[in-house]
Amino acid sequence: MQKLLVLAAHPLETKYLPDDIDLVLTGVGMSAAAVRATEAVLTRCPDPARRHELTVLNIGSAGALKDGLSGVHEPSRVINRDVDEDLLRTAGFTVDNVIELGGTGPVLATGDSFVAGGAVRDALAARADLVDMEGYAVAVACRHLGVRLRMVKHVSDAADEAALAWDELVEVSARDLGRWFRESGIAGS
Repeated sequence: MQKLLVLAAHPLETKYLPDDIDLVLTGVGMSAAAVRATEAVLTRCPDPARRHELTVLNIGSAGALKDGLSGVHEPSRVINRDVDEDLLRTAGFTVDNVIELGGTGPVLATGDSFVAGGAVRDALAARADLVDMEGYAVAVACRHLGVRLRMVKHVSDAADEAALAWDELVEVSARDLGRWFRESGIAGS
């Protein structure tokens, strides 16, 4: 029987999800997300041979790096945007900062800094479509533990100066993510 574990960073993102789901709040940022995702999977499924029975749903808000991108999206790929690939390769390191999720959705860039416009946003827009602060860390934990992952993000803002009002903007994300969850049938699969 398939079990569902829902991971989200912040309680404001989960306001309209059903009360009876298995929900873990990871906290904001990659370190907290990696630790909480790992703890949650190991608590629910300590036996590696049974992890195929668990699906993790990482749900939350994201900033849009491309004009016109809005609504709910399932990323096809997630990257660690904090890695300096060129420098690491020059130093002789193998770079593993991309996780393929499948499908044809947008590329999600994850990092520990909040993106609110400027040169950082412009540089990221050349590499990705969406930006968040937890997705890559959750994906790494799931890949390492052998757990199926599905990622769903709602565009809360344009990753510009207006993103600083995230706590007000996220209400729309929470409502639309709640609707997506109910309509997706994922809880019954």
